[in-house]
Amino acid sequence: IEKGGAQMVYHGMGDQDVKNIMAYPFNMAASDAGIAVVGQNRPHPRAYGTNARVLGKYVREEKVMSLEEAIRRMTSLPANKFNLKERGLIQEGFIADLVVFDENEVTDMATFENPHQFSKGFKYVFVNGAMTVDKGTHNGARKGMAIRNKN
Repeated sequence: IEKGGAQMVYHGMGDQDVKNIMAYPFNMAASDAGIAVVGQNRPHPRAYGTNARVLGKYVREEKVMSLEEAIRRMTSLPANKFNLKERGLIQEGFIADLVVFDENEVTDMATFENPHQFSKGFKYVFVNGAMTVDKGTHNGARKGMAIRNKN
């Protein structure tokens, strides 16, 4: 701790607490894990698998919400809540951030013991209209940008 870089994981909620929160219709899926650098330190598994966990565990396995509802909570709900213009919907003139995944395969793989594991089931990712993940493999494109609310 004295040299810096200390990390801690707190377990303040149980599985039923999380399921209750996930059932709330205005809950948005997000992670406060910070930026993980592959192979460095031991970040919380959510740094790699938050959205995959929602889709795999709380949609497919636990049936806490529908797939459509989970997608709304990851896209249009936060875009609307944070007043992000031209984002969150597939609509002409909007920024093309798209993810193509297999709903039966999507799974978070990161664990506390081995957190540096990418999720499975994500086939294609487009960031600002540019293909970034092709057949599950990152192609080196880096078209992301900081989003700032100008209001």
